[in-house]
Parts: sequence; structure tokens; C-alpha cells
Amino acid sequence: MMKHFEGRSLAHPGCLIGVTVGLIVGIVLAGVLASVFNWALNLVLIVWLAFTLGLGLLGWTIGEHFSKKFQLFKRETDEPTLSHPSQE
Repeated sequence: MMKHFEGRSLAHPGCLIGVTVGLIVGIVLAGVLASVFNWALNLVLIVWLAFTLGLGLLGWTIGEHFSKKFQLFKRETDEPTLSHPSQE
């Protein structure tokens, strides 16, 4: 499974997932705030935009973190083991 992700930047898919979840959660929350709590339209739109951008940024950050982690894992497994001359 690790070979599937090697050499790929996971920041872009992470951002896509974050923005998608942000849009869904933001629209649902905006609808609840508008209908139940009777908030003004501009406040509802600011909350929706904040959720969309915030979760997109969070997805980008998490994806970038995992990209570095997979690259580090690849480097550790690719390094050859050193043998001592007395063992040869």
C-alpha cells in the first residue's frame, strides 16, 4: 500500500476532500443558522465561506504532512545496509 503513494503529493487530494467536506458542512450549517436562529444572510455566507476555506486548508496541511511522511518512509527503506569488511 505504501508503494501506491510514493512520489505523490497528497496535498492536492487532501485539499479537494477538505473543500468538499467544507462545502457540505458549510451549506448544512448555513441552512440551520438561517432557518432556526434567523441569522442575517451576510453572516451565514461568512460562516459558509469560513468552513469551506478552513477545511480546505486543513486538508491541504494534513495531505502535505502525509506526503512528507511517505517520502521519509521511502528514504528509510531504500537505504542499503552497511556491512563490515570483517563479515565479507
